Amino acid sequence: MVSTTSQINKVVEFIAVLGDLIILNLCLFFLLFFWEETFISLPFSCRVSWMTTSLSLCYLACSASRGRAWNSRGIRPDQLVLRVLKNIITFSVFWACIMTFSGISVLSPLFFVIYFFILFIILSIYRIIIRHSLIGYCAKGKHKRHAVFIGGGNNMQMLYEEMESSLASIYEVVGYFDIGPNDAFSSQCPYLGSPDGFADFMSEKTSIKHVFCSLSMEQGRYNFSIMNYCENHLLYFHGVPNVCKGFPRRIWHSMVGNMPILNLRNEPLSKVENRFLKRMFDIVLSGIFIVTIFPFIYLIIGTIIKLTSPGPIFFKQMRTGLNGREFKCYKFRSMRVNGEADKKQATVNDPRKTRFGNFLRRSNIDELPQFINVFKGEMSIVGPRPHMLAHTETYARLIDKYMVRHFIKPGVTGWAQTHGFRGETKELSQMEGRVQADIWYMEHWTILLDLYIIYKTIANLIIGEKNAY
Repeated sequence: MVSTTSQINKVVEFIAVLGDLIILNLCLFFLLFFWEETFISLPFSCRVSWMTTSLSLCYLACSASRGRAWNSRGIRPDQLVLRVLKNIITFSVFWACIMTFSGISVLSPLFFVIYFFILFIILSIYRIIIRHSLIGYCAKGKHKRHAVFIGGGNNMQMLYEEMESSLASIYEVVGYFDIGPNDAFSSQCPYLGSPDGFADFMSEKTSIKHVFCSLSMEQGRYNFSIMNYCENHLLYFHGVPNVCKGFPRRIWHSMVGNMPILNLRNEPLSKVENRFLKRMFDIVLSGIFIVTIFPFIYLIIGTIIKLTSPGPIFFKQMRTGLNGREFKCYKFRSMRVNGEADKKQATVNDPRKTRFGNFLRRSNIDELPQFINVFKGEMSIVGPRPHMLAHTETYARLIDKYMVRHFIKPGVTGWAQTHGFRGETKELSQMEGRVQADIWYMEHWTILLDLYIIYKTIANLIIGEKNAY
């Protein structure tokens, strides 16, 4: 999972720099307007266009709005203004050199002295406003996520201080577990007891979703059990570096302030830009399908369902979605109304299926109403298939890391379904293979992979699948 702290910093930095560029160009045009002789001779000429373009590019190259200027609680307004001043000086000298070497000299030196002075005043005010807005946003605490520490050593104290010193930190530490209390650390962070009591404590604290673990090598026996508990209970496990030798396989790192942390897997969809891209992809495709093709399919399929079997057109069933949340999944009804629908999987010669329902299931047409779930944001076009609640509860107990597949939205189709893992799961190994395929997809997601899976789904639909029933 990528650090949301750094994501908040990137968003704030983007807003700041975008505002800077707007202010930069507005100041130039307003000053040109009042600088009458210049404005008369150069109204929106190619030279003015060159000036605005070069100013913007030079500012982007010289921008000093990086890192802890936004992040640190300790930065004062005068330090923020000083950063703006240094940036303006570097920027003005750099831009003057470019203008000189380009041979363009269209405005008097006095104009630019006034321009850069006004720019310094406005940018300083703008940065202070952003700073106070960030403080106000963080004070509300809506972005906070509760976390616990496993271990109370020096590195965990450093991590705690990083979290506390950062305005944009998303973590609120509830306390720490360790073999014994650390008096120095306990004065800052509550001691919760021995790691042996971790599972019992977490079973009662459902709001805590993040676990940061840093135990000494002598206490490493707890690592495996804590990691397994997190993976099977929808908790994010983060290993802090000094336990890296205790990890059983490849890990990924991210940052909280200047402190590196280790994660059990790489998740491309933990990045805001990737989630946005996938969501836009889902909205566009599902929206086009719903307003064009789906009304005709609904009329035809719905009419046949009504004529061939009493009951509703849609079959609605509660399924397990993102982060374990339940949602109502839509399908065209392919079975007679029965009392086992929420417990029993469909089988090859299932007597509950109608004749037309058998066709719907083999052709996957029964899944098409799930594009409504996609448009609503409950599902994605591509992702792990959502399971009925009873199966989620059962397989979560039987299959290690089963719950990991719920870290992303379920899909209408998925990597597992296009590679033989669909239909009835007679053997536990079949569900284990499906879970492994779903986790592989989660760790390797790209938009091109989604397009490939959609292609494979259509190809399998044309060729036919033995497990489609």
